[in-house]
Amino acid sequence: MRLILLCTLLLIASPLRAAERLNVVASFSIIADFARSIGGDRINLTTLVGADGDVHVYTAAPADAKRVAEAKLVIVNGLGLEGWLPRLVQSSASKAQVVTASAGIVPLKLGSAADPHAWQSVPNAKIYVSDIANALAAAAPEDADVFRAQAKAFLEKLESLDREVREAVAKIPPERRKVISTHDAFGYFSAEYGIQFIAPLGVSTETEPSARDVARIIGQIKAQKIPAVFLENISDDRLIRRIAAETGAKVGGTLISDGLTGEKGPAPTYIDMVRHNIKALTSALDH
Repeated sequence: MRLILLCTLLLIASPLRAAERLNVVASFSIIADFARSIGGDRINLTTLVGADGDVHVYTAAPADAKRVAEAKLVIVNGLGLEGWLPRLVQSSASKAQVVTASAGIVPLKLGSAADPHAWQSVPNAKIYVSDIANALAAAAPEDADVFRAQAKAFLEKLESLDREVREAVAKIPPERRKVISTHDAFGYFSAEYGIQFIAPLGVSTETEPSARDVARIIGQIKAQKIPAVFLENISDDRLIRRIAAETGAKVGGTLISDGLTGEKGPAPTYIDMVRHNIKALTSALDH
């Protein structure tokens, strides 16, 4: 009898606990992975721009407004990345707190605009994690200790990841540390780790390169003997393949830039993404 009563109480408590979880919306897959790593089963997490999605050109759906309306926290990258999001929050009449995960990062500039791709530096990713952990702890103080413990464990993994990247880049001859990528998504990686990225597209995948831009890139590859060009998981690959064909540079594979892949892809998590990218870069440049 006591066992039956205990089972009944557990059945009653479980849905209640699920209902009490903090409702969190993440703007896109990389932010979502950070939030999931910290929040675990203490949050109900919704991602607006999912796997392999392009946050630059996303169009919000009516269902997104409902998700935002029900959220306690909406976690965004900031730095101008989610231009469509303020309108979505306003139209949803949400009372959610909007948390900017890149707060505290000194942005790089691309022309007159901030470069939003700050997560491509692992030290910056540690700032994202701390900002998200603080926001979750403030929104659900009863779970604050859990969030801080899980953030600490994740930060230790990022510390190890940062060392991996530095050791891998150190093995690439300095004169070979330059590549062509699809758009300017790797400025922070370049500044942190010393690989030069040259992109025919601007900061956004919406930008179309002119014939003059393409001719300039081709001339640059030949003059500087740039060894490899890379595709991106969110971008059309025709331009990069054409540049490779006209210069003889090797297509070094696909870099993951603005969105994680699905579970079966090479980069379903942030740590997988960084490891995939550094492996692709070292394979193409280290010989």
